[in-house]
Amino acid sequence: MKAYETLLIDIADNVLVLRLNRPDAMNALNALMFDELNSFFAEDFKQYNAGCVIITGSGEKAFAAGADIKELHGLNSTDAERLSTKGQQIFRLIEDFHLPVIAAVNGFALGGGCELAMACHFRAASTKARFGQPEVNLGIVPGYGGTQRLVQLIGKGKAMELLMTGDMVGAEEALRLGLTNYVVEPDQLMDKARELAAKIITKGPLALKGVIRCVNSQFLPGVDGFAMEARTFGEIADSADFLEGTGAFIEKRKPAFKGN
Repeated sequence: MKAYETLLIDIADNVLVLRLNRPDAMNALNALMFDELNSFFAEDFKQYNAGCVIITGSGEKAFAAGADIKELHGLNSTDAERLSTKGQQIFRLIEDFHLPVIAAVNGFALGGGCELAMACHFRAASTKARFGQPEVNLGIVPGYGGTQRLVQLIGKGKAMELLMTGDMVGAEEALRLGLTNYVVEPDQLMDKARELAAKIITKGPLALKGVIRCVNSQFLPGVDGFAMEARTFGEIADSADFLEGTGAFIEKRKPAFKGN
């Protein structure tokens, strides 16, 4: 298995936990971590027999407290745009990943960390979690999709407020806004994320992949989401999994999906 410098990988019961591992820097997203995230979601995941991915942060303080500001300082226009595009591409890779990706937000999720959490398919947060896009405090805008996904999750008005003030919101407020799906005590966070993952991986893999594709298509310019849904419905209807699922329902037994 590939070894990483900024990520820790653990897998049990087909659930893969990916830990952002720069605790001394509040798990800030530096260039190496971006490269390793890209490597994992583009190719390295094939080494593991996983049905779901959980992303969390090492340590007790942070999921990821933003980008590495030392790497940002002094960027010129060309390099800054290139970095933004790279970050967006990596987070789109996560958003479109064929396996469900859950963010277990254990502390600060700020700037790029909040953007990473929002790129996951849904989120569970500890009571110590804090979410925010404070880039305006640095005199710049979010660069990794924050202006887009925050609006999608909580609506334009509140997103504008948080983006313009740079304010953080706590876990309970994030739950009320729709920025997280669950709030639990810190010592229960990974148990909750694993519980959700364990439930999800009993479902049809092709169906899960189809849900991700159909829901994400709503936000793609020029794509008819209803047409995507109909096409996906038709494609999966030809699968062995669909025959297994409907057969199991009729026979009153649990289905044994194989992903084909």
